[in-house]
Amino acid sequence: MSVKRQGQPRRSYRTAFTLVELLVVIAIIGVLVGLLLPAVQAAREAARRMQCSNNLKQLGLAFHNFESAYKNIPAYGFNFATVQGGNPYGSTQGHSAFTQILPYIEQGVLASSVNLQLAVIDPRNMPPNYGTNRNISGELKVFICPSTPEPYYSDYGPYFAQLGLNLGPCILPRTDYAPVRGVHGWLQSCTGGLTPPGNENRGLLGSNDLVTKKRVKLSQCTDGLSNTIMLAEIAGRQKVWYNGKQTPGSTLLDGGLTLNSSYPDYNIARQIRGYSGSNPTNPAERGCSSINVLNVDGLYSFHPGGVQILRGDGSVTFLAQSVTPAILAALITRDAGETSNIEE
Repeated sequence: MSVKRQGQPRRSYRTAFTLVELLVVIAIIGVLVGLLLPAVQAAREAARRMQCSNNLKQLGLAFHNFESAYKNIPAYGFNFATVQGGNPYGSTQGHSAFTQILPYIEQGVLASSVNLQLAVIDPRNMPPNYGTNRNISGELKVFICPSTPEPYYSDYGPYFAQLGLNLGPCILPRTDYAPVRGVHGWLQSCTGGLTPPGNENRGLLGSNDLVTKKRVKLSQCTDGLSNTIMLAEIAGRQKVWYNGKQTPGSTLLDGGLTLNSSYPDYNIARQIRGYSGSNPTNPAERGCSSINVLNVDGLYSFHPGGVQILRGDGSVTFLAQSVTPAILAALITRDAGETSNIEE
């Protein structure tokens, strides 16, 4: 017979997670984070892509305001017939279309500091140490797609050093957007004959005569403004990007850097080529792919699946990288008479 002891305290037991339970909780948290992270990244990219689209819309509005004032749109660039006085660099290179529209993107102070009657490579238009214009080095966010990795500037110093003018870094603000000059022969050969040869400078901002500063009127876009590209993304320059990765070089000589990356330089405008996209040892190998392969003479962005383009009517469209060469070439030319229907 057992006797119950009076007054004996009850034992209390502390509850806690077992090791198995703790591992289960950690695993669940890991799964939730894994599910949430892509959604957060997608939301951020959607916001960056919207800002990129807004940048292009502002630039499109500027070009149309320029056209309202001058009855034509600025050519992608122009040259002077002779070297302008007082230019020790001996350059006849004129200014880009982007420099010409500065007053229409609320950059009046910057525009007034640039003398369009002097070469772009003139000490009065160049930054220190190459000149006296301190305003020209400032970053303009309207030319930068927020999806593009930093830095947001270009150093033209190595280029000038090759020419024997070694004055150190020449820091200029870069642009992720570029006027599309025309269709390069590599891309034209992939269209099945739909785009005829001779359209190297037949883009909306193309000019056949840089010296006489020939400009295009919007009425000359007989293919239709909504069917013609005005600007497009060629992002990431001065670095060279190939299929989503930087090329291994680090200089102009080894292919790691490319010029034509700053908005005052009219050579930012490109004839669009076709690349193979299948030979990492030769990124510029000829082929029929022109979008998100190589950011030298092809359209390129850091948005998944395609690039943003500004059409002649001021609208912005996301152009899928799967678009056919024939449609892309048709979108580039302003008066070749091709069909260029794309899905928005």
